[in-house]
Amino acid sequence: MAKAAPKTNTTVNPSEEELLEQGKGRPTPSRREREAANRRPLVGNTPVDKKAARARLTNEREKARVGMANGEERYLPAKDKGEQRKFVRDYIDARWNVGEVMMPILVIFLIVGFVASQTAAASYALLLVWAFVALFIIDCLVLWFVLRRKLTAKFGEFQKGSFLYILTRAWQLRFLRLPKPQVKRGQYPA
Repeated sequence: MAKAAPKTNTTVNPSEEELLEQGKGRPTPSRREREAANRRPLVGNTPVDKKAARARLTNEREKARVGMANGEERYLPAKDKGEQRKFVRDYIDARWNVGEVMMPILVIFLIVGFVASQTAAASYALLLVWAFVALFIIDCLVLWFVLRRKLTAKFGEFQKGSFLYILTRAWQLRFLRLPKPQVKRGQYPA
């Protein structure tokens, strides 16, 4: 069995000048100096700190609001995230929906009902309201069947909760929708 050769010290001791060049260039702070530097309140209690925190929070909220309105994925709430939800939003925003005009018409019918409460106009207004509601339900069902077929063909499955998402998006007036519509009318997603 062969013995290993003894190790020789091949490192050269650096000179004092080399050590000084490698140093940090300042003396090591004492323990008291380090503790004093680290001593600060855990929470900023000064009015300047509070004002800076409030300004930072306001800035972050504004960025989140603009990002959500523009449809940026990281700022969207959980109900609006995902490729299927984006497809549904774009499809609904590309078409005319009965629900978009339903709210203004319901307000008009409500005013007519109050003004002419005991006349035949109130009865006709109530019938028109129910006819409009039925038309809205039929429009939403047709939209749901069409979107379910398209989503299943494109993504392989129909995401749970999409019917309610379709219903609420189709009900809202276009300028009140969040995230804001990203497509023009007639510009259906592929």
